[in-house]
Amino acid sequence: MKKIVYVSILSLIFAASCKEKEPSSPSMEITPPKADKIAKNLEMHEDVRIDNYYWLNDKENPETIDYLERENDYYEKMTAHTKDFQKDLFEEMKSRIKEDDASVPYFYNGYYYITRFETGKDYPIYSRKKESLDAPEEILFNVNEMAEGHSYYNLRGINISPDNQWVAYGVDTLSRRKYTLYIKNLETGEQLSETIALTTGSSTWANDSNTLFYTRKDEQTLRSNKIFKHKKGQPADSDQLLFTEEDETFSTYIYKTKSHKYLAIGSFSTLTSEFRILDADTPDGEFTLFQERTRGLEYNISHFEDAFYIVTNKDGATNFKLMKTAENATSSDNWEEVIPHRNDVLLEEIDIFKEYLVIGERKNGLNEMRIKRWDDTADYYLPFGNETYTVYPTTNIEFDTHILRYAYNSLTTPASVIDFNMQTKEKEVKKEVEVLGGKFNKDNYESKRVWATAEDGTKVPISMVYKKGLKQDGSNPLLLYAYGSYGSTVDPYFSTVRLSLLDRGFIYAIAHVRGGQYLGREWYENGKLLKKKNTFTDFVDASRFLVKEKYTSEKHLYASGGSAGGLLMGAIVNLAPDLYNGVVAAVPFVDVVTTMLDDSIPLTTGEYDEWGNPNDKESYDYMKSYSPYDNVEKKEYPNMLVTTGLHDSQVQYWEPAKWVAKLREYKKGKQLLLLHTNMDAGHGGASGRFEALKEVAMDYAFLLDMEGISK
Repeated sequence: MKKIVYVSILSLIFAASCKEKEPSSPSMEITPPKADKIAKNLEMHEDVRIDNYYWLNDKENPETIDYLERENDYYEKMTAHTKDFQKDLFEEMKSRIKEDDASVPYFYNGYYYITRFETGKDYPIYSRKKESLDAPEEILFNVNEMAEGHSYYNLRGINISPDNQWVAYGVDTLSRRKYTLYIKNLETGEQLSETIALTTGSSTWANDSNTLFYTRKDEQTLRSNKIFKHKKGQPADSDQLLFTEEDETFSTYIYKTKSHKYLAIGSFSTLTSEFRILDADTPDGEFTLFQERTRGLEYNISHFEDAFYIVTNKDGATNFKLMKTAENATSSDNWEEVIPHRNDVLLEEIDIFKEYLVIGERKNGLNEMRIKRWDDTADYYLPFGNETYTVYPTTNIEFDTHILRYAYNSLTTPASVIDFNMQTKEKEVKKEVEVLGGKFNKDNYESKRVWATAEDGTKVPISMVYKKGLKQDGSNPLLLYAYGSYGSTVDPYFSTVRLSLLDRGFIYAIAHVRGGQYLGREWYENGKLLKKKNTFTDFVDASRFLVKEKYTSEKHLYASGGSAGGLLMGAIVNLAPDLYNGVVAAVPFVDVVTTMLDDSIPLTTGEYDEWGNPNDKESYDYMKSYSPYDNVEKKEYPNMLVTTGLHDSQVQYWEPAKWVAKLREYKKGKQLLLLHTNMDAGHGGASGRFEALKEVAMDYAFLLDMEGISK
């Protein structure tokens, strides 16, 4: 989906800004590139839109590549004076990272599994140790070696067979999310000859360690639409097709329940879900329907003993409730309530253990973890002491254990991995992320949550962090980040790279706008479809609140968002361009109408329930009224940095490219407008951990340069 959520990339305080002074670069004489105007009439519902830059969607056209390269050259020239600063920022951010780091080992099926990094290396090493952490290390994958010769490399979906002898995994070398599946013998190191192309990268073994199930994608749209069964050692072209998701608004996937008893095929759209199940001991059997799809009915299933537990919105449970049903009576008329629906609590997830049920909830925007014994002798919440934290269960594969492993961090506290004994209530911090360099002290920073009032009276929460000693006088540079789509919630989180902004006087803030699920399911429902504009006006109203309360001013306020958050950036610069000194829009979804009318583009049809279907006139008119590309006007825009990837399959490169071309044609004033295209990457940018830092340094240098900060 376009729902990849983008983390924000962006104690001296400067009152100067680029709007008040001449730029520090000699860029005034450099002429920005222009794209050719070739008018194309796009007609729908008797409405004609003229798109002069439609031709840029042809990647095979040499003129397209020429334009992108000219924009990259312009970016390089306009930012030449920041290149040394970018290098310094990169080294600074890299110096905080423990390069020879390792994950907390987790135990599963007789082995401890570890992910570790080596000094100077970009990619992880996956390994395991049999029965004891003192046992010899067995290297599963050294991704550094595997990635040699590739500008992009992503290994995912590591899936160990029940007999511990085989591993299936997916590899993408182009950043188009087209993964090829491989199978490796862990005893001999031999990779089997069969390879399976065009998959999601994920797979699941039946209990026989011989049968592998996986999901394939449609070649053109990249929709996950088919489930196959593969027999180890057989050619992929003999694989059996088990299920095809015919509805273009749905995608499908397959997994094994934590109990290891069932394989489950899931089908999902924005509003509806459906499952089919099969005993994992009988992989050649037939999947049976759990509960047929009913528009608007969402449910997820977990298995325990002789029952299934179901998180669902059945019967109007907007914030979801927990139900259960017997294994042999799975249709919804058999479901019985376990935890009722609550108007003020969003039930997000459950995790099942032999003696305990762990329930992830959200109340008033804050994560909560509830622990309940199956025999009802215990029912309690883990305590957390502030309003700007994130907590969630991590790797809990073991079923028969009292230990719950979870992660905790806050805007001021580095991430910790904690083992909590649900029986004794004792906790052990297994690891806290080290911030190297000798300068970080969490007591030097302060965080808080404040509430802005939106134009319709709704209270919009904002989480923020800054260095202590801040003067609330309007002179502080402030970076405001948001996403605001798909019900995806951006919780307050710690970032070592963000320190490069905080230590230079920036405030960093997250606006929890409607369209996310921070304040429950209705918060999402009120920021999608024909209420999508609430996402944009919430962000603008949050910005105005921060200015009014003198956390910052229009001269020092910056905004950032990516993907669907990039759409947000495009909307706010049309709505309130004078409110921001600078904006960073990463892989922005800005050509909403044209994209949603093109069902050949990956993922379009599956998103009609998020954005609307523009084949319907009401949805078309509403989309057109906010689509950033369609609403560019002749006026001054903020300083802007727009980034994209040539191989992006989620937000195609031509959306930001067309947007920038049109902005160049229309915008007034001397504010910077920069487009940078990564010619080797896709939606997520660079794949290596250090290469990705260079992209962050690029964005930071842009923001800091706006403030006249160059070291």
